[in-house]
Amino acid sequence: MGGSSMGLPSTAWTCTVLPTCCRSLPQPRDAAQDLLQEVKQMPTDTDDSVGRDRATAADLSSYVLVVASLYIGFGFLWYYSAKEKLFDQDGEMPPPLKERFDGSFLDTVPGLDTAWLLLGIVEAVVFLVVVASLLAGEFLPHRRKPLLLNFLALSMLTFAGMLFAESMVGEFESVFQLFTYLAGTALLIVLVLLMPPYRDRRWLASLSLR
Repeated sequence: MGGSSMGLPSTAWTCTVLPTCCRSLPQPRDAAQDLLQEVKQMPTDTDDSVGRDRATAADLSSYVLVVASLYIGFGFLWYYSAKEKLFDQDGEMPPPLKERFDGSFLDTVPGLDTAWLLLGIVEAVVFLVVVASLLAGEFLPHRRKPLLLNFLALSMLTFAGMLFAESMVGEFESVFQLFTYLAGTALLIVLVLLMPPYRDRRWLASLSLR
């Protein structure tokens, strides 16, 4: 007989058939690996595509806030400054400021009232460049921003002129304040050059991932 006296399979069958059957069944380790692989392939909130969408939304909102701040901040700053000097004061320096600059270089060349008038004209020019930048649509992400960069550069020049005048009369507290305006405007120029269209639309995300 091919089997044993107790009806059990023979040794040869046990050694050949049983291992074959066992090999056809999924092993616990392989099943766990397959399950882990499926979990990894499931879409989650941290998926790359979702991350890219969130980065794009963050970049766009940051761009809008930065550009709006530039136009609102510098636009109203130079509008009211120019309006005060050219229209409210008719190009004449207020008496307290005349006392401060009395006997200074500005009192001789070009004269205090003339210097005040010139400062108002420069501020009005900067404001007009701000308006021209808006009308040219430079606030749009795909538009290059030469006028925006120019009104920032003109703002730096205006701050530098006021800094020079305050330095002559020893108003060092005002000098320090104007210097911070000057340096801050320079940083804003760098910031504009880091945004679209000079960089990728995901400009903020690309900076944060470096």
